[in-house]
Amino acid sequence: MHTFQRSARLCARHQSVPHYRLVCQSFAVLLALCPSLLSAADDAPRAHPAVKNAPQYTKDKHGRQGDPVNIAFVGTEEELHRALCEAHWFPADPITLKTSLRIAADVVERKPYPDAPVSNLFLWGRKQDLAFEQPVGRSPKQRHHVRFWRSAEVDENGEPLWLGAATFDTRVELSRTTGGVTHRISPDVDSERDKLIKDTGDCGNLATAYWVEGFHQYLAGRNGGGDPYRTDGRLAVGVIAVRR
Repeated sequence: MHTFQRSARLCARHQSVPHYRLVCQSFAVLLALCPSLLSAADDAPRAHPAVKNAPQYTKDKHGRQGDPVNIAFVGTEEELHRALCEAHWFPADPITLKTSLRIAADVVERKPYPDAPVSNLFLWGRKQDLAFEQPVGRSPKQRHHVRFWRSAEVDENGEPLWLGAATFDTRVELSRTTGGVTHRISPDVDSERDKLIKDTGDCGNLATAYWVEGFHQYLAGRNGGGDPYRTDGRLAVGVIAVRR
């Protein structure tokens, strides 16, 4: 467990963002999810500056609204990889003909594919920089997964914000728009956000975490594949613990 002194020292790195949508709660800690991160102090962590103008939604390749942005981490790419891998989330393979055929075959044969590829979504005009997943059972048709995009803006310590869209895949089918293999997502995107924060926190890889209240203007919608989703409108931000 991290002591408050270390957490407070790490949290002090982040700049305050005066914006009506950004209200970081007292202590800004995900108490219900990561009680080990609870700190007994009056100072809440300061939001990363890239949160201020962060997009609320991803887009598909046709420019349609994709999955909602619901999670973020502050840290280097190496730290993000470490935090996710130690929480048993696997880097996703790139999309190729070979991997697409494999995921289709593994669904039929109920064979595990822990690093199955994810389709491309876009934020800031580019596809995801990183993607991770956690399989469920022996078939890749169901899995937890998240895509991340690195912010161009960094904090005072030179660390970026990794904005993410975490969802749970419920089944595999052919895309209505591309004809390729695609997943359908569960509408409860908040559960995936909460699980990812909990998984990384339980491994001791978060110095602290905080909510950005009112991040989403609309609390329900559909992604580019037509899947409905709902959210409480909050963005969860995990500050990755620095290891020396």
